[in-house]
Amino acid sequence: MMNTFKVLFLGLLLSCALCTTGYAQDSTSTDDLVFTEITPATADTISKATDTTATIVKAATKAEQVQNPAKPQEQTLWGIFIAGFVGGLAALLMPCIFPMLPLTVSFFTKGAEKGRAFGKAALYGFFIILIYVVLGLLVTVIFGADALNSLSTNGIFNFFFFLLLVTFAASFFGAFELTLPSSWANKMDSNADKGGIAGLFFMAGTLALVSFSCTGPIIGTLLVQAATTGALLGPAIGMFGFSFALAIPFALFALFPSAMNKLPKSGGWLNSVKVVLGFLELAFALKFLSNVDLAYHWEWFDREIFLALWIIIFGMMGAYLLGKLKFSHDSPVNYISVPRLFMATIILAFTMYLIPGLWGAPLKSVSAFLPPQDTQDFDLYTSSLVGGSLPAKTVSGGPHKYADKFHAPLKLDAYFDYNEALEAAKQQHKPILIDFTGHACVNCRKMEANVWPDKEVYKMISKDYILVQLYVDDKSELAPEDVVTTPEGKTLGTIGKKWSDLQARKFQSNSQPFYVLLDPATETLLSPPQGADYEVANYKKFLETGLAAFQTR
Repeated sequence: MMNTFKVLFLGLLLSCALCTTGYAQDSTSTDDLVFTEITPATADTISKATDTTATIVKAATKAEQVQNPAKPQEQTLWGIFIAGFVGGLAALLMPCIFPMLPLTVSFFTKGAEKGRAFGKAALYGFFIILIYVVLGLLVTVIFGADALNSLSTNGIFNFFFFLLLVTFAASFFGAFELTLPSSWANKMDSNADKGGIAGLFFMAGTLALVSFSCTGPIIGTLLVQAATTGALLGPAIGMFGFSFALAIPFALFALFPSAMNKLPKSGGWLNSVKVVLGFLELAFALKFLSNVDLAYHWEWFDREIFLALWIIIFGMMGAYLLGKLKFSHDSPVNYISVPRLFMATIILAFTMYLIPGLWGAPLKSVSAFLPPQDTQDFDLYTSSLVGGSLPAKTVSGGPHKYADKFHAPLKLDAYFDYNEALEAAKQQHKPILIDFTGHACVNCRKMEANVWPDKEVYKMISKDYILVQLYVDDKSELAPEDVVTTPEGKTLGTIGKKWSDLQARKFQSNSQPFYVLLDPATETLLSPPQGADYEVANYKKFLETGLAAFQTR
């Protein structure tokens, strides 16, 4: 019967699945951008590119004052580590690893003193960590930092990741097993018989190889997510967290072997863990498909379809835990244990929580995962914001440029072109709020769902500022007259590349969301730019500071 030990791990796993993409700030590639000082002479050579390029040149000397803070990067790495650690805890409960735990620990403790057994187990754990961290570093070395950044916005890679996660889910459901060549494991196992430090290293390698059918999908998902955050060391940090969680039990149980008696016995519940993970993989895969749909403006995978699929997936997960669904490798369920009942209750309650989203409920706890609210066809929520006084979307001065491709959240009257917003701000004598955002930016969606709907924040954005949303990952081709040529001679032919270049050159940042408050007359900063901050009071203060600075000029 499952006990508290298993329930805790499954709960942590579910929590990880619901928040793993919201590490910190998302980032996108600067496409091999070289930050160079732009002189007036250089400006003359590129003056024919576009008005945007001329604007960049004008403010370039001030760009050095704007530094992208290191804190979001640190938060990203911590988030990746935690996700990897939770993934490692989940891997411990897999059928390929859990039964090996007592066998391996007994090998260390048999005929050895307590301290010596712990030393051997600790060294064994160190080699597990070493093997997986090297794997993470290899991902970075093979693909490179720029390639890792571009993964988060590349449509082909996102669609590939979607198919990859669906394959992982099918493997966990029992359709097939992902295994490495048996000759690799046999070779590693034969070297493990050598004894000594080398033997321990090959034992750790054997564990990694023979458990691949269970850990492969978890590792694959973790590497995909770590890579798409854009953090250079993301894959290595993720693998460190994963292997650290995997290695801890071997050392601890070698130090306290009597604690092994309290572990639950191996049985059919181990396969249940795999199936639950399969459902989570399937739900997570839909996010990558949504990224592709948004970036290429397919406009068929909207919020209702996404939520309907999630409701079905989590509903089936709850039914599975109640024994109403069975897979090929499942053992007979004669009764439902209390912990399993509690888990089913939590999952079914989460499923019920998702249902109002079909009518536009914001679902703030998972808003980072969902497609934008404006993709909702039947939305009873947005019009009820701000005490029911939310106006219908008005477009000042006629249709905005690119309004056929983008839709502002909360029916805000937003611009989608920097120069157009600049002219409008000058005419209306208002400061500019630049929102560097992206279709694949989960924290952008979270800010729009959790912070912008606040009554006072919404009022300032809609009435006191000219809002311009610049999508740095959009794949739409620019009109010939809008194409930008950089000082390095590189041609930027898509909307996303144009705005990514603007953000990187002018503000020396490539993270999203990135909010900038500008005086339109001088194009100077009214307040230091900032990224995602889910405290409404902090974001309100940020906007108020910009307004106060604008009014004193």
